[in-house]
Amino acid sequence: MKQHHHVFSSKLIAVALLLCLIGGVMAAGGNQAAMAETATLTAADIYEQNVNATVGITISAQTQASRYGSGYTYQASGSGFIISEDGYILTNYHVIEGYETVTVATYDDKTYDAKVIGYDETNDIAVIKVEAEGLSTVTLGNSDELRVGEDVLAIGNPLGELTFSLTRGIVSALSRNVRVESGNTMHLIQTDCAINSGNSGGALFNSYGEVIGITNAKYSGDSSSASVDNIGFAIPINSVRDIITSIIDKGYIEKPYIGVTVYDLDPRRSPVQGAAVYTVEQDSPADKAGLRKDDVITQVNGKDISGQQELRAALAKCKVGDEVELTVYRDGEELKLKVTLASYKKSALKDTRDT
Repeated sequence: MKQHHHVFSSKLIAVALLLCLIGGVMAAGGNQAAMAETATLTAADIYEQNVNATVGITISAQTQASRYGSGYTYQASGSGFIISEDGYILTNYHVIEGYETVTVATYDDKTYDAKVIGYDETNDIAVIKVEAEGLSTVTLGNSDELRVGEDVLAIGNPLGELTFSLTRGIVSALSRNVRVESGNTMHLIQTDCAINSGNSGGALFNSYGEVIGITNAKYSGDSSSASVDNIGFAIPINSVRDIITSIIDKGYIEKPYIGVTVYDLDPRRSPVQGAAVYTVEQDSPADKAGLRKDDVITQVNGKDISGQQELRAALAKCKVGDEVELTVYRDGEELKLKVTLASYKKSALKDTRDT
C-alpha cells in the first residue's frame, strides 16, 4: 500500500511538474509576445520608419522698411514632421514666423507649397498643410511617460543644409523652465541629443519610434559664459496635443483663462515675488473671485510663482472648468481666492489676449 502510494505520488508530482513546465513555457511565450509588441527599436530602424515623414521647411519673408531704406526679402529654414496622410505638418511657430511663402521638401526630393493653418505663439507650435495624399506619417507617443536617462533621437535639417540628419542622446531633465527668445517661459524636455539651428520643428523620438517632443531650442550661453555643448530642448508632445487638434478641427484655439493682464515686479523694490495684476476684465473669473488691480499673485494651487510667465505656465496645465486657488498679496495681507477657469477662444492665426 505504501509502495503504491509512493509511486502514485511520484506520478502526481511528475504530472504537476510537467504542467508547470508547460505553463512556464506558455507564460514565457506570452511575455515574449508582449515584449515583442513593445520592444525598443534600433536607431537605424527608427530612422528608416520616420525619415519619410520628416520634412525640411523654407520660408521667405520681408523685413520691415526702415527710415534708411526699404525692407528686403530673406529666407529661413527649419524642420517639421507629417502627422496625417493628407498633408498636415507640425513645426515650430518661430520657424514660420513672418512668413510670406512656405515651402516643404520631403526625403524623396519632392517639394510642395504649404499653407499655414494656424499657430500658437505662446507654445511655439504651428500647423501647416500641403496638398498631397498617402504621405508617410509619424506616430505620436506619450511624453508623460518619459524618464530621465531614456534614449531619444532627433531627425531634422541642422543649419538648413545637412538635411535629414539623425542625432542621438538621452533625456537629461524633464519639465525644465526655459526662457526662449520670444520672452516666454516654457516647460521643456532637456536632452543632450544634438540640436542646432535648422533642427527647430523636427521630431524628438523615444526608443519605440514615437514622437514625444518637438525640438525647439538650444542653450548656447552668451559671450561671457563658458562654452556650452549638448544642451537642447523639446516641447513635450502631450502639452500641445489639444491645441494641435483644435487648430486642425476647429480653426481656433481654446484655452483656459481668468481674465487679467499682469506684469513682473522689480525684485529690488517689491516685498514679494509674483505676477502683479494690471487690469481685471469685468465679469471675468478673476473679477467674480474678487481679484483686484495691484494684487500680486504669488502662488497657484500652493506652488510659488515668480512672475507672469510662471503664472501662464501654471494655468496652461489646467483645463476649462477647473477650480484653482490663487494666493494673493494685497496691502500687506495674504489672501486665498478660488477661481474657476473659463474658456477663451482665439483665432489660430492671431494671439491677442494675456491671461
